Amino acid sequence: MKNEIIPSLLLTIVCILFFSGVYPAVIWGIAQLAPNKGEGFVVKATNGKEYYENIAQSFTKDNYFWPRPSAVGYNANGSGGSNKGPNNPDLLKQVQDRIDTFLVHNPGVKTADIPIDMVTASGSGLDPHISVQGAMVQVARVAKARGLDSKKVDALVQNHIDKPMYGMGPERVNVLKLNIDLDNLK
Repeated sequence: MKNEIIPSLLLTIVCILFFSGVYPAVIWGIAQLAPNKGEGFVVKATNGKEYYENIAQSFTKDNYFWPRPSAVGYNANGSGGSNKGPNNPDLLKQVQDRIDTFLVHNPGVKTADIPIDMVTASGSGLDPHISVQGAMVQVARVAKARGLDSKKVDALVQNHIDKPMYGMGPERVNVLKLNIDLDNLK
C-alpha cells in the first residue's frame, strides 16, 4: 500500500506545481512575444465604445453586415460550439430557420447562394470573420438599408478582405471592422 500512496501523492504534487505554476508562466512568456503582448486588439467605434476585433459581435439589423451565428450568444466568457452532429434534428431545424431568416432579409438571394458560414456557428462561437462570399451576398441588403450605391459598399468589402496568414487558409472579412468603417461611409 505504501508503494502506491507515496508515488501517487508525489505525482499529484508535481502536477499541481507544473499545471498551476510552470505551464501558465511559460504560456504568459510566449504571449509577451505576440503582438500586443497577448492582450488582444482593441478597436474603437465612432460611438466611442471599444471592442476586441478578434471576438465576434452581434449585428442583426439590415443596415449592418451579419456575422456567423454563435452557439454561445456572442458571450466571450465562454466559447464553444453546439456539439450537435450534422444529423441532429435540432441542429437541422436551427440551420433551416437561419436560412429562412437570411432569405427574408436578403430578397433575391437563392438558398444555394448562401455560404455555409452564414447559417452555421463556428467551433468557438466567437469567430469574428466571415467568408468573402458571406460578405458579398449581404452587399445588396446593406446598401439598400443605408441608401448607398451597392458599388460603394462592394468596394468597402473588397478593402476589408484579409489575406490568409502565410498563404494558408481562405480569405476572410472581419465583420466588426467592416461595420465600423461602414458607419463612416458617406
